[in-house]
Amino acid sequence: MSVLAWLQEMLSHEFMRNAFLAGGGVAIGSGAAGYFLVIRGQIFVADALSHVAFTGALAALAFGLDERLGLFAATLVGAAVLSSMGGIGRAGDVTVGAFFAWTLGLGVLFLSIYVTSRSTSNGTGGLGVLFGSVLGISFPTALVSGLVGVGAAAGVMVMARPLLYASIDPAAALAAGVPVGLVGLALLLLVGTMAAEAVQVTGALLILGLLATPPAIARAMTARPYPALVLSGIIALVAVWCGLALSYALSWMPPSFAIIALLFAAYPAALLASRRQGR
Repeated sequence: MSVLAWLQEMLSHEFMRNAFLAGGGVAIGSGAAGYFLVIRGQIFVADALSHVAFTGALAALAFGLDERLGLFAATLVGAAVLSSMGGIGRAGDVTVGAFFAWTLGLGVLFLSIYVTSRSTSNGTGGLGVLFGSVLGISFPTALVSGLVGVGAAAGVMVMARPLLYASIDPAAALAAGVPVGLVGLALLLLVGTMAAEAVQVTGALLILGLLATPPAIARAMTARPYPALVLSGIIALVAVWCGLALSYALSWMPPSFAIIALLFAAYPAALLASRRQGR
C-alpha cells in the first residue's frame, strides 16, 4: 500500500479526523503559550497546572459533573492564584511547589471519593484524564478544542511584544508603562486553558512535554524570538499529527506516548545541531 493510500485510509475514520482536528488546535496553542513559559523560566508552572487539571477533573467526576467543567474551572482558577502569589506576574519555585503539593493532596482526596462512590458509573474517566483520550472524542468536542487552541495562539501573538519585553526585563517594562502583572496573568490564563485542553491529547501526566519541549527545540534552532515562537507551534503541530499517525500504524502504542516520544527524540537532535553550528 502506498503512503497516499494509507493516509486516505487513516483519514477515512471519523475518530482519526476528530483526533487530528483537536490535536492540531491544542498543539498550536500549547506551542505558542509554552514558548513564553520557557523564556520566563516558569516551566514548573506548567507542571503544577497539569496536576491542577487532574484535580479539577477528578473533583467534577467525584460530584457527578462533566470532567471538562472541572478541568477548565480548576486550571483557570489555579493560573489566577499562581499569578497573584508571585512578584510582578511571576510565581517563584517555592510558591509553585507549595501550590503543587496542596493541589496534589486535593487530587488524592477527590480520587478517593470518586473511586468509592462514583467509579462504577464511569470506570475509565480517571484513566482518560491521566493518559488522554483523543481517539474517543466527538466532532463537536474536537471542533471546540481546535478553536480554543487557535484562539489561544492568536492571543499569544497579539500580546507577544509586551509579553516579550516583560519576560526579558520586567523592571524596565514596568517603568515603561507595560502592565507586567496583567500580562503575566493573561499568559498563565492561556497556559491554564491549554493545559485543560491538552489533557485529552496527552493526559495530565504528560502535559509538561507538550508545553515545554516544542519551545525548547525552537530555541535551539533559532535565537530570534518571533521566528522561535512560530516555530514552536509548528513543531508541536508536527509532533502531535505524526504521533497520531504513528499510534494508528502501531495500534498497541498510545497516542500520548507516541507524541512525547517524538518530541523527546527531536530535542537532543536539535541541541546537537545547535552546538555544531555554534549557537
